[in-house]
Amino acid sequence: MDLKQRSTDFDAAIEYLKTDLNSIRTNRAAPALLENIMVEVYGSKMPLKQLASIQAPEPKMLTVEPWDRNIIKDVERAIQTASLGFAINNQGTFLRLIISPMTEESRQKLIKVLHDKLENARMAMRGIRDKIKEEITGLERNKEISEDEKYKLVEDLDEMTRQYNETVREVGEKKEEEIKL
Repeated sequence: MDLKQRSTDFDAAIEYLKTDLNSIRTNRAAPALLENIMVEVYGSKMPLKQLASIQAPEPKMLTVEPWDRNIIKDVERAIQTASLGFAINNQGTFLRLIISPMTEESRQKLIKVLHDKLENARMAMRGIRDKIKEEITGLERNKEISEDEKYKLVEDLDEMTRQYNETVREVGEKKEEEIKL
């Protein structure tokens, strides 16, 4: 069994975490904050990124320009419902969103959400590790590898898991710093 090939499972979990953390607001405008907001249009719910152009022309401002100008009210309603703390100004053809400064209380709430997401990522890492460990145990049970090989593979797997958990910690610390700025 080659553990290097199995690292793609861990890599996918890290990428998911990074994408997930982009939706957490910081004091800086980022289009990723709005991309996955669901907007009810045309009889179904669609992510905002499929309906509009989202730009960050200034550090504290976002603009949202729907490709279909008839849905601007629906987009505005969806952003208001998301309660991200933006001041929304409807310009007729596009929305201008001003990021209001975060209070200490809102920062603490976001940090709590961040920690929950990090814990979910660590749980995913444990799940991946346990699945691979089961496969290693199965290989030994079927006499495809020796007991010594099994212990070596498990040891290597645990080290790989430690490294990926360290990456989760580093990503979390970086995001927490962004929230505190």
